[in-house]
Amino acid sequence: MAKKKPPAEAYVFRLLVSLIVCMRIFLATAESSTTTKIQINIGTIVNLDTWVGKVGLSCLNMALSDFHNSHPHYNTRLFLHINDSNTNDVVHSAAAALHLIKDVEVQAIIGPQSSMQANFVIDLGDKAKVPVVSFSATSPSLASHRSSYFFQAAQSDSYQAKAISAILEAFGWREAVPIYVDNDFGRGLMPSLVDALQQAGVRIPYRSAIPPAATDDQIDTELYKLMSMQSRVFILHLSPTVGSHLVTKAAEIGMMNEGYVWIMTNSLTDLLTSPNASAINSMQGVVGIKTHVPKTVELENFRVRWKTQFLKENPTMVDDAELNVFGLWAYDAVFALAMAVEKVGGKGSGFRKLNASSGLTDLENIGVSENGPKLREALSTTRFRGLGGDFSFVNRKLQSSTFQIVNVHGHGMRSIGFWTPSNGLTRKWNSTSTYSTSKSNLGSIIWPGDTTSQPEGYTKYPTTIGKKLRIAVTMKDNISSFVQVVNDSSRSNPEFTGFCIEVFKAVMDAMPYPVIYEFIPFSKPDGKRAGTNNELIYQVYLGNYDGAVGDITIIANRSNYVDFTLPYTDSAVTMIVPTKGMKMKNAWVFLKPLTWDLWVTTGCFLVFIGFVVWVLEHRNNDDFRGPPSHQIGISFSFALSTTMLVHRERILSNLARFVVIIWCFVATILTQSYTASLTSLLTVEQLRPSFTDVNELLKNGEKVGYPKYSFVGRMIEGLKFKQENLKEYNSLQHLEQLFANDEISAAFDENPYLELFVAQHCPNFTLVGPSYKTNGFGFVFPRGSPLVGDVSRAILKMIEGKKMKEIEDAWFVKNSCSTTKDSFSLGLNNFWGLFLIAGIASLSALIICAAIFLYKHRQILMHFDSELSICGKIRFMFKIFDEKDLSSHAFKKTSELQDRRNRSLDGNIHLHDQAMDVIEASQNTDCSPSPSNCTNQSV
Repeated sequence: MAKKKPPAEAYVFRLLVSLIVCMRIFLATAESSTTTKIQINIGTIVNLDTWVGKVGLSCLNMALSDFHNSHPHYNTRLFLHINDSNTNDVVHSAAAALHLIKDVEVQAIIGPQSSMQANFVIDLGDKAKVPVVSFSATSPSLASHRSSYFFQAAQSDSYQAKAISAILEAFGWREAVPIYVDNDFGRGLMPSLVDALQQAGVRIPYRSAIPPAATDDQIDTELYKLMSMQSRVFILHLSPTVGSHLVTKAAEIGMMNEGYVWIMTNSLTDLLTSPNASAINSMQGVVGIKTHVPKTVELENFRVRWKTQFLKENPTMVDDAELNVFGLWAYDAVFALAMAVEKVGGKGSGFRKLNASSGLTDLENIGVSENGPKLREALSTTRFRGLGGDFSFVNRKLQSSTFQIVNVHGHGMRSIGFWTPSNGLTRKWNSTSTYSTSKSNLGSIIWPGDTTSQPEGYTKYPTTIGKKLRIAVTMKDNISSFVQVVNDSSRSNPEFTGFCIEVFKAVMDAMPYPVIYEFIPFSKPDGKRAGTNNELIYQVYLGNYDGAVGDITIIANRSNYVDFTLPYTDSAVTMIVPTKGMKMKNAWVFLKPLTWDLWVTTGCFLVFIGFVVWVLEHRNNDDFRGPPSHQIGISFSFALSTTMLVHRERILSNLARFVVIIWCFVATILTQSYTASLTSLLTVEQLRPSFTDVNELLKNGEKVGYPKYSFVGRMIEGLKFKQENLKEYNSLQHLEQLFANDEISAAFDENPYLELFVAQHCPNFTLVGPSYKTNGFGFVFPRGSPLVGDVSRAILKMIEGKKMKEIEDAWFVKNSCSTTKDSFSLGLNNFWGLFLIAGIASLSALIICAAIFLYKHRQILMHFDSELSICGKIRFMFKIFDEKDLSSHAFKKTSELQDRRNRSLDGNIHLHDQAMDVIEASQNTDCSPSPSNCTNQSV
């Protein structure tokens, strides 16, 4: 009997039982595997009373959940111990870090939130070998701790400095005032910002440090001080609390109106994402810098999830809460730490006590993490693509990224461009263009005062409240045209005048922004000079003065201490000697009245005029015809004879007459000028230098002078003058006395002084070479001063204009002395106008003559054989030109005279022939039969 098959329900039942057993086995296995996960304690120190702290903590929790869910096979699990500091007090944060390390034995600390708190926590982490990873401490000064256990998972503020300087450079602003909170966070940016602004040529006239707990009165006082200064460009680097308070006050007193420029760093720009950003109404027109995070699908999905989760955790928050970049850095920091912990593993994650005995403080009993060194190395090499972009540590700092430039308008921000380290300012963040700081790469900006017009960046009405530049002025023992400092009892302050002073004032007026300065004499209390120019420059180097003005020569060793502007004078060290009279005694003196270029030009024009006259007269004047040697000789002799107006050849062509008249006019002026100059050379006594060479002074053992307190003394010592032959002089008046008393035979000084001396004592002294080149006078500023570039550009503009000449004419007497060399020689520059007229007249006559000749023979040119070459045609035309022009008036007149002569000669011959016929007839007649008949015939 066959067995019955079980019903289908039995199969289903058995299948369900099997599935249940498998599920229990799977769950048991999963439970056992979960229990084998290693828990790693990490701590965080945040301030949940701040927007950054709330956003950061929510992102930390979501990062832990997302990482563990996406990496279920990892053997380690992070457990976050939260410590709410509730304040920015550094002592509280240090105590919290000590608790996490000593009691909880955390393997790493995420935080603390502020840079000031991080300063203390870094040292604790370094002592316990516990990595400290901060997602919000951005101060560049944190890198100076030299701790290998601190990781700055936030972008350092130093990267913003170059972006800010690029904006200032783009709009041409040359002054800016940084306003920063007076703590480690605010001061940390200053070194990087100062360096970046100096590279861009931007000057910082004042630094405004705001106390972290500043009162309304303190802020008002500082703002009124800033308002009274000339600069209208302000850089804000403040905490959100202090920043919102300050901009609100600035708007109340009118500092957010037209003409002002406000640029804020990332710390304030991120404030605008806070739901409590009430200060946005006071920030209209402000330009901000913020870290740019590229939009991705993962980031947008995370924003949606975060906002939902955040509103659940904080139901009292409004719906317009926005995620900021600090939250993204916190999220990525957890991912990096979790990856590093997994690389190290969970074994040996305890603490090793250094001092088991009792200690006076908890710091002495703190342990050392056994996994700390390994975790530090793992963190240093962790790289991945996070929500905030590429995440990796370079020297334990998050690598630089792109900055977005925004403009506050209305109830939010509008993007106007980007800045990247490789491309500079760009309209698009992924641009591949070359580095540029052009404002054309930025979008339109609505500035404070709701205007699109670019602010000038300064006010034209300076006040005395701002810092003045202390400009030292060189002192002279005697009155000088270069610098004069007059101490008048009727005046409270000395009066500063002179060429150098006037040039400096004109340069300051030409600056692209106002500069407040005051002159301070470099003198002792008794009014005498306090030292040499080298000593003055050293005082500028020490910072006792902000600059120096005067007759200060630019030389190499001085540039090691200060920066010079471009020179505003030409300068060289030259020798001055007295002049002595002498008469010209030279066999070749007749060549001296004209310079060599005028002799050559005159000779060339003689040849040219002779050629032109020959061309114009050759076809119709027998005087210019004949053998070639005769034609050449007659042409040149004719041109030469015209200079003395003794030419004998006839001129028949009207064009030739025109050329000869013009040339005779030129020749008359040349000969008369030559005669006058030669007469002066032969009769007037000439002034010549008593010495012409340094070697002559050395050979004769002459004494020479040099200015006291000058580098010239060291220079001429190198010329091998004996010390007993060198004599100092204090002023140009003293120099005149030395020459008058025959105490010196020559003197060495800089050109500006000697030229002034020669102009005042013309013609008793003269300058002789050689000249030893120097760089001229320049203005002095401290090393690295941003004023140097702008002042140099202003000097160039003034030199190219009329202002410099006006100042020179006002302070210096023009040297009207004639030079000793070629003092009576006439040059081509005196007569080039005459030669130009003669040349144009001659060329015009040649062109007219050629045109007439070609026009008369146009039929011959038109009927040339087409096979004849161009050279053949030219030779044929020259043959025609070489023939006489019988149609000319001269040859017509000659032909008529010849015809008359021929007709008269023909008549005489005819009469002679008739007479001969009568004589012959009479001789042949027979007269014998009738003598009377013969007589009649003969008669």
